[in-house]
Amino acid sequence: MTVAVPHSLDDAVRLLGEHPDAMLLAGGTDAMVEINDGHRRPGGLVIALNRVSDLRSWRHDPSTGTVTIGAGVTYTELMQEPLTALLPALAEASRTVGSPQIRNAGTLGGNLGTCSPAGDGLPVLSALDAEVRIVSATGERTISVHDLMVGVKRTSLEPGEIIAEIMLEVRDGWQGYAKVGVRNAMVIAVASACLAVDVDAQHVAIALGSVGPTVIRCTDAEAHLSAAVDWSTGSVASDAIADFGTLVSAASTPITDHRSSADYRRHAVGVLGARLARRAFTSQGVDR
Repeated sequence: MTVAVPHSLDDAVRLLGEHPDAMLLAGGTDAMVEINDGHRRPGGLVIALNRVSDLRSWRHDPSTGTVTIGAGVTYTELMQEPLTALLPALAEASRTVGSPQIRNAGTLGGNLGTCSPAGDGLPVLSALDAEVRIVSATGERTISVHDLMVGVKRTSLEPGEIIAEIMLEVRDGWQGYAKVGVRNAMVIAVASACLAVDVDAQHVAIALGSVGPTVIRCTDAEAHLSAAVDWSTGSVASDAIADFGTLVSAASTPITDHRSSADYRRHAVGVLGARLARRAFTSQGVDR
């Protein structure tokens, strides 16, 4: 195979426009597993994006209250200040990804482009209603992350398009990420959840991973908990949190596979949802 190593986003876009069937390689942490297992065989050009400087930076705009992250920013970089303070759930999810070597290579854009239901960054992007800037030789567009993720390892990207940036709102409120797996470290999520509180909007968002064909937002559970919170004190009744966990479980659509049963996944996301809610709010009769 032929490997091209562009140093600018314009060059990467030009190459992909000339070779729309080329394989884009970011950190390679997902792609190399598929290649080694024989599930994927690059047939032509491979475009390595790790030296595209336009994709390797991020910026915070206090005037708009947003953080824009280049698609090539690694998990290790997402775990560092000040990003940890600006986007704590994303930093928390990044810490759960693989080993230090994987976190040094794997990128947020690669995670989104692969679009595995178990991708650790994806529930966070969903809960924070991320916007994604996509570029191609014919122009660019910005879409909601909810419209980009359409199925198991399927996105709405068109041939010739590259994920350039992910834009997230900096919210006033607690946020966190949790997952369960078959071991304590270097594990693919059997079930995962991100909960994000928006104090200004008086709203709670929760998104689930590994329990559906793509990331799931639990709108009924969100509405229930948002209405149950006493926003003046940041407290919520313990029975409302229990009901929240039940609604989270009901929103999931898991399958049984070699890593877990559907019943366990459905139960697990409910437990994770209730656990995150207890961490976010003071609840009567339940320790935080």
